Amino acid sequence: MAISTGLGISRLPSLSLRYPLRHCALQFNFFHFLNYSFFFPWWGEDAAFDNLGGGDGRRKSWKKLKSEDLGVSTSKISRPTRVVLNGLRKRGFEVYLVGGCVRDLILKRVPKDFDVITSAELKDVLRTFSRCEMIGRRFPICHVHIDDTIVEVSSFSTRATRFGRFLSLEPEKPVGCDEQDYIRWRNCLQRDFTINGLMFDPYAKLIYDYTGGVNDIRKAKIRTIKPANLSLTEDCARILRGVRIAARLDFRFSRETALAVRKLSATVLRLDRGRLLMEVNYMLAYGSAEASLRSLWKLGLLEILLPIQAAYFVRTGFRRRDKHCNMLLSLFSNLDKLLAPDRPCHSSLWFAILAFHEALSAQPRDPLAVAAFSLAVHNGGDLSEALSIARRISKQHEISFDELLEPKYMKSRELLDEVKDLAASVQSSLRHMTDDYFVSQAMAKYPKAPYSDVVFFPVALYLKVCKMFECVGGGAEKGFVPKNGSKIDYELLAMGSLKEVRHIFARVVFDTIYPIDKYIDD
Repeated sequence: MAISTGLGISRLPSLSLRYPLRHCALQFNFFHFLNYSFFFPWWGEDAAFDNLGGGDGRRKSWKKLKSEDLGVSTSKISRPTRVVLNGLRKRGFEVYLVGGCVRDLILKRVPKDFDVITSAELKDVLRTFSRCEMIGRRFPICHVHIDDTIVEVSSFSTRATRFGRFLSLEPEKPVGCDEQDYIRWRNCLQRDFTINGLMFDPYAKLIYDYTGGVNDIRKAKIRTIKPANLSLTEDCARILRGVRIAARLDFRFSRETALAVRKLSATVLRLDRGRLLMEVNYMLAYGSAEASLRSLWKLGLLEILLPIQAAYFVRTGFRRRDKHCNMLLSLFSNLDKLLAPDRPCHSSLWFAILAFHEALSAQPRDPLAVAAFSLAVHNGGDLSEALSIARRISKQHEISFDELLEPKYMKSRELLDEVKDLAASVQSSLRHMTDDYFVSQAMAKYPKAPYSDVVFFPVALYLKVCKMFECVGGGAEKGFVPKNGSKIDYELLAMGSLKEVRHIFARVVFDTIYPIDKYIDD
């Protein structure tokens, strides 16, 4: 068995770059060629980048908006972020909020975090705050520790590098542009999507929009700032970030961006396994897992990141644009109801749900056995209690799932054996999902599917989930006290508390097998 340690990728896909001029073009200041699209016929018309450079006519599309007109209030800024903003401003530096937090404030959502950008050099940020560290080699930033919160601070003076070289040359300053506008605009060009290219000055209460981000927020559209092929080739992590944002906000990709995502989907395998785990965790642990799985499938990414789950979709005839639900999506839909961007779960929970469903998909089970299994997970392996409670269930199970068999009467010994066999199957699924050979064979029978053997689940995560289930087959855990009541301790859930994770797992499984709306109907 091969288990990922999260240290790197052993095999990269063989990818051909269709545009041989790309390498040459990137060595020049491509801002000089904005009006010469015949050099780059693959640049799409809907990229915000096409309208950013050059003369005064293009500069007219830049917008400076009052935050109150967009319903943005400084009262929504977290206290640790205020400490950082005030600390830098008192030393005479310009400070702005930037990126996704500005977008979320406009959308009246709670930002996952707040990012600050400043005119200060990073060394000045280090001098300003006692608990501060500089991280990152390609694009250095500062992490400022305020209480138990980390505030990320970047500098206008920082430019992305790779192998010691700057990734791009300076864009030409548009005609009639003042220095502050130029500096802000130049920074926006380094960002991924127009909706993340906004800057908020909380003191002047102004939002700067150089890329049409506010308009795209109103249209619920995700569009790259640079031409999509160029932007996603430059940083393939933007592909997964875009999927995550689209799922969380219920936004759609622009046509050009969607096409580029599909074409470049396999390039995400260039990311190290730790980064892949982080991105997938952002998708599945923060309340938008069902939408994320649908988007990954629609855009051809699921068969690269989670081939076993993609094979399930193919096997059950689930098409790319299907709107109906299956059991896998229903499980994550019920998980989403309990989570939010500021109330995430530990990655062990969604990994456990994936393994549990794979076991049921491979061998459908009696609903009573599945219910008893989930109850046994919850109470730490007390099978007699789990079977006793399961026997008292009189509700109709969800009949649309192929993973659930038609109920039949089972004697206590037969039901007990069935529950233990399900536990063994789940453990087997965990081994399969962490075995690169098994993963590589999941889509092998579908010749048009891309090859992927990526396993990004680290050993520690695998062992944690094994611990979660082993009580069902190995006997009740001594000293384990199951959670009482329905109130969720989100701090413990995010930390991966065994008691809290088991409780939510059982709740999600139970609500999927016996949906709440069926209780209401009955």
